[in-house]
Amino acid sequence: MKTDLTELRIRHMRHLRRSARVTTAQWRRKIVYWTASVVVGLVAVGFATSADRASALCDRLVAWDPWVMLALTPAGLALSTWLTRTWFRGAQGSGIPQTIAALHLENFTIVDRLLSLRIAFGKILLTTLGLLAGASIGREGPTVQVGAAIMHGFGRWLNLSTVSVRRGLILAGGASGVSAAFNTPLGGIVFAIEELSHSFEQRTSGTMLTGVILSGVTAIALVGNYTYFGHTDVVVPIGISWIAVLTCGILGGISGGVFSAILIRTSQGLPGALGQFVARRPIAFAACCGLVLAILGLASGGITYGTGYIQAREIIAGQTSYPASFFILKYIATIVSYCSGIPGGLFAPSLAIGAGIGGWVAQFLPHTTPGAVVLLGTVAYFSAVVQAPLTASVIVMEMSDNQQVTLALLATSFLAYGVSRMICPRSLYSALAEKFLSVVEHAPPPPAETPAAGSGGGALPAPAASDRA
Repeated sequence: MKTDLTELRIRHMRHLRRSARVTTAQWRRKIVYWTASVVVGLVAVGFATSADRASALCDRLVAWDPWVMLALTPAGLALSTWLTRTWFRGAQGSGIPQTIAALHLENFTIVDRLLSLRIAFGKILLTTLGLLAGASIGREGPTVQVGAAIMHGFGRWLNLSTVSVRRGLILAGGASGVSAAFNTPLGGIVFAIEELSHSFEQRTSGTMLTGVILSGVTAIALVGNYTYFGHTDVVVPIGISWIAVLTCGILGGISGGVFSAILIRTSQGLPGALGQFVARRPIAFAACCGLVLAILGLASGGITYGTGYIQAREIIAGQTSYPASFFILKYIATIVSYCSGIPGGLFAPSLAIGAGIGGWVAQFLPHTTPGAVVLLGTVAYFSAVVQAPLTASVIVMEMSDNQQVTLALLATSFLAYGVSRMICPRSLYSALAEKFLSVVEHAPPPPAETPAAGSGGGALPAPAASDRA
């Protein structure tokens, strides 16, 4: 009897020890996850600061002598393209298609290279360079890839072998990047659900929710609880004011759908002699794109350079009214920046173009508050471009700190989404991610002695202008 009791006690003690070890390992893993989320927030704030300073320096150069951009913009885009193709393969474009591709890749050797810390550093460096040169790009999309790379790096450090866990970390990193970049925690969660992930298990990831909260809190602790576009008190009461919903939804859907269709078509390669020139002389082509951007900047008085954040905020706040030429030239500048092949995102320019459309439409709709029309134009165009209506509605709502227009934002966003789908049946980021997947999965690894291999490029292909996202 005593022997049985002794054996039972020994088994019980062994079970407690094993449970303690498991609990300790789980807590260590959670602490690493939390640390990674805080790091994403810190890097996102640093990225935002460097991007803002680069844009401010560009503005000062334009104010000093607008003609200097005829040299600076072509040189900056050519340098960015050369660095991307030589040292930072996989850093091209916004980073969202790469993140989506990483969530679907079975070969994690490629994922390790695609989401390496070197690529993340290159993303920050080259996006900042593009803004300094006056390209019409944003930092929010790149922050998604940077956040995914940081979380993936911590996962590699933990030697995680479970595919679902590693993909969950990538998803959490991407969502955390959106949350910290816009200071929109809810927008980060919805973006991960609607755009990045198509898996129920990943959608319900507690790791993602925790990462979004911690990265958002870190950003708030460093820069304060700001709103991207300030606070607005405008409303859109049901009635005649909803003519603005129909107008902005249709116009935003058409313009955003055409924009997405152009970018998808361009990603497949430009036709004729121009396409051959791009393939043979990508750096020279990027310089030519830079020259076009400089000419557009001169024609617009410099308002087409950079993210367009200042212009969008001024339009939403009613501080300044811009002519229709603003969003038309900004529209063209963003397409040209895309075609150049440099790293940079589409979120901020899309918000600026949408605000410009809303500001122009507002003068024809006297029965609706101008600020409300601007918000509707912003959400319409943004939703039409990314084809993620819930994400667009939540992000614009959080950025303007206004819940009173939620219903109108949702209605406009879904209307614009439907119109956009009629013009461009495929989602922009999904189409670009599919192209990226087809390229990286069939690309042979470069020789070990090439600079790209030494830079962590590995099996990633050299980016062409058509790979820009």
